[in-house]
Parts: sequence; structure tokens; C-alpha cells
Amino acid sequence: MSEHRTPEPAPGPTRTGPVGDAAAGATRVLGAAILVLSGLQMMVVLDGTVANLALAPLQSDLGLSDSGRNWVLTSYALAFGGLMLLGGRLGDAFGRKRMFVAGVSLFTVASLACGLAFDEISLVAARFLQGVGAAVASPTALALVATTFAAGPARNKAIAIFAAMTGIGSIAGLVIGGALTEVSWRLIFLINVPIGLVIVGLARSALRETAARRLALDVPGAVLATGGAVAIVFALSEGPELGWGSVWVIGALVLGLVLLAAFLVVERRAENPLLPFSLFDDRSRVATFVSIFFAGAVMFSVAAYVALFVQDVLGYSPLRAGVGFIPFAIGLGGAAGVASKLVVRVAPRWLIAAGAAIMVVGLLYGSTLDGSATYAANLFVPIIAIGFGVGLAVVPLPLCAIAGIRETEIGPLAAVAQVVQTLGGPLSLAVIGAMATSRTLSLGGVSGKVADMTPDQVSALGHGYTFALVGCAVCALVTGVAALFIRFTPEQVAQAQAAEKAAQES
Repeated sequence: MSEHRTPEPAPGPTRTGPVGDAAAGATRVLGAAILVLSGLQMMVVLDGTVANLALAPLQSDLGLSDSGRNWVLTSYALAFGGLMLLGGRLGDAFGRKRMFVAGVSLFTVASLACGLAFDEISLVAARFLQGVGAAVASPTALALVATTFAAGPARNKAIAIFAAMTGIGSIAGLVIGGALTEVSWRLIFLINVPIGLVIVGLARSALRETAARRLALDVPGAVLATGGAVAIVFALSEGPELGWGSVWVIGALVLGLVLLAAFLVVERRAENPLLPFSLFDDRSRVATFVSIFFAGAVMFSVAAYVALFVQDVLGYSPLRAGVGFIPFAIGLGGAAGVASKLVVRVAPRWLIAAGAAIMVVGLLYGSTLDGSATYAANLFVPIIAIGFGVGLAVVPLPLCAIAGIRETEIGPLAAVAQVVQTLGGPLSLAVIGAMATSRTLSLGGVSGKVADMTPDQVSALGHGYTFALVGCAVCALVTGVAALFIRFTPEQVAQAQAAEKAAQES
């Protein structure tokens, strides 16, 4: 399932003022502060999960095109991933409490706009604003955990609760999101409004402000990177329906490439760049980022197309589809437990490659299914196996990203790794979505309401969805091949694991 993990905040100087130093933090974990911070994390994760389950009813109700349907996911992820690094630094520059409240407020207003959306443009625009709000609130929330709770047991427990919200939100999103979507897809967005208002209200009294500090903000870099990614995704998404020779498609592609080229120029000259080029001096780390990007692509795209297949082709209700995804989360969690123990004994490249191989086999099998498939006979084993493969691959990758570096570099590198994973989803979904739509159209299928389609058109739609899994399998294959170039040793990964824990406790 689509999942957002908040990156470590970049370490800064010890602060004085309202929050004081680490020793002055709270020693009691359970209370309004952890409720506010972990509640935001759960809301952000849950929102990404439930959106997958709502795609089919959304498309039917609002009459979305196939590309418009995918934009419901990609607009949020592009804004979230593209602005996440800048969002974290805004907290350092203007005060973390202030920016946290601003981010949650924007997320809440945007959620209301999503729930009241009346067409494709209004929904996609509101989803983009949701992503902007999440990009400010989510990294700031984890930074506030570090400054709100005293170093040692209190902070460790707070970080554990905060991290647990990712898993809980993913599972809860499957059930709650499915149940809400059964009533109306609008409820999956409107439910955020009262939750967001409670979080903002409690945050004002439960959180203490951090001192602002002068910090050069790379706003041009963030705008150029996000704008370039949006333009390229637009070109790839709209190509099958508008035609690859369309002025809009060609123009968007050229604009995207120009903006990304300008981003690279800006980053070389920026005082405090979002993407330091020194990160790419190590070939093993470059291979790690490539694997992270394509692993993120698999998680993001598989969730979308399996949810569409079981609802549009097999006729599952949103709730049944959500419950059917739970084995994926179980497989991922089980593999994560295994990988966390093996990663300090086995070279990480072999664990990642093994996970990628499992994903490839499961996805290629899934690409052979049609409307006669049943859950018990054809879906259960592949879903849990693909989840296991994902878990086996994604646990070593963040550790490889920070292997062999100084403790002060852990935060920035972990943040960049998270951005790479988050952007891997929408950028790859644009390509995979174009593949799926082209396949559907080539077989005589159409875009629109499934209820209005003939049996042959539904069959063509199903072949398009399963062909998307071939694209996911290619992404998994690239993940595994790139991992073979990662030369970090188990000892280096173990040191990274210890350094990450020490950074959290300091």
C-alpha cells in the first residue's frame, strides 16, 4: 500500500528558549503532545491508503478519465515528495509549532475541498494542496517529537509510538477507508476535517514553540523540482488519451525537462541546496537511491491497480477490497522483522535482490489473471508474497542510504531517501498508467463508468489493469539489478543502524 514514512529532521544546534535543551523536554510520554503528533502521522498515512480504495467509485461518480483517476494519487504524492525537504526546513526557519499548525490547517481545509469536489480539476487541485500541507506538517511533527520529549526512554517511546502510526494507519485505512467508501467516497476526505480541527486545537496548548533561526531556504529549487515533475507526469499521463503528438503533451514534456535542468543549475549554486551533489560521490549510495526509487514505484502502483482490478473487474466492494489487502501488510510486516535481523549478517544487496525476485514472480503471475480469478485460489498467495518481497527489500535500503557517513549527515540523507521513495511512486505511475490505458484502448476498451461498459470492454479494462502489473514487475526487476551494485557490508549497515538509533536518542 501506499505509505509515507517521515524522514529524520536534519540535526541543528541545541536550542534555548521555549523548549530549552533536550534535558528540559517532557519525561511523561502519554498525553496531548504525543496524541497530536502521532495523530497527524496516522491521518497522513491513512489518507494515502484509503485513496486507493476510492479510485473506482471516484471515477464512476465524477466521470474521471483514466489519467484523471491516476492524478488523484499522483497530485498528492508529487506535492508531498517535492516539497517535503523544504517543509522540514520551514519549521527550523520560522518555528516548528507554528509551521506544524499551518501545515495541519492547510491539510484540513484541503480535505474539506476534496470532500466537496465536483469535477476532476477541483479534486486534483485539492489533493495537491493536501500534499503541500502534509509536506509541511509531517517532517515538522517528527522534529517536534525530538524537541518535546527528553532524551532517553521518554523520547525513544515517543518515537516508537509515532512510527507505529505508520503501520496502524496502513491497516486501519484498509478497513475504515473501505467502510467509509461503501457509504460515500467523500467521507474518506471529510473525516479528516474534525480530526484536523482537534489536532490544531490541542497543538496550540500541548506543544511548545522552538526558536526560529536564520536559514537560507531553497524555495526556487523546491518549486522547480516539483513543477518539473508535475509537467513530466502530465505528459506521460495524458499521452494515451490526447495522443503522443499533441501540442499539450509535447509542450508539457519539454517544459518538465527545462524545469528539471534549471533545478540542477540552481542546486549547484544554492547556499543551502535541497539536493547536495556530494550525495552522489559514492556509487553504492547512487545504486541505493535507484533501488529506493523503483521500490517506491512498486508499492505505489501495485496498490492502485490491484484495488482497481478487484473492484472494477471482479466486482468487489471497497470494504471487501480493503480487507483483501490486509495480507499484503502482514507479509510486509513479517518480512520486515526477518530483514531487520538478517541485514546485519547478510550483505544487503542479496536481501534486496531476493525481495525484488519474489516481487517479480508474484507480479508476473498477477498479470496473467482475468475476470474468472477468485481471491482464495488466485489472489491471496500473490498478495502476501508480494508484500513479503517488498518488506524484504525496503528494510535494508534506508540503512544503506546512511551507511558509512558521519552522524551529522544522517538526518539530511534519510530525508533525501524518503523523498526519492515518495517521488518514485507518481513518476512511475505515470508511465505504468500510460501502459495500462494504451493496452485497454488497443483491445477495444473505453474510459469511463464500468457500469456502462459491455462485457468485452470490461475484459479489455481488466487486461489493461493486469498489464500494469508487468510494468510493476519491471520496476521490481530494476530494484533488484540496481541493488547488486550496492557494496555496503553487513558491518557498515550495523554501524548505520546503531548511528541512526544514537541520533534519535541524542
